[in-house]
Amino acid sequence: MNKIQSKNSAYWKKNLQTLVLLLSVWFAVSFGCGIFLTDFLNQFKLGGYPLGFWFAQQGSLFTFILLIFLYVIRMNKLDREFGVNED
Repeated sequence: MNKIQSKNSAYWKKNLQTLVLLLSVWFAVSFGCGIFLTDFLNQFKLGGYPLGFWFAQQGSLFTFILLIFLYVIRMNKLDREFGVNED
């Protein structure tokens, strides 16, 4: 494998690691808090609503939007690190 292929491989490996991490967080929040832990979380209130209900209705969406911003920040850093940024 030549130097360019090695660099591309390292770039995509880090990219996929980032994707797996962020999607795992989203899965944990949307399914874990919104489905599996609903009964436990419903003991607490957020804005007058049970927390389990809130996570099922709003929390996973807010988390997904936050993860999109984190992905953009991480990918910009990764692009600069490997010299493929668009700036």
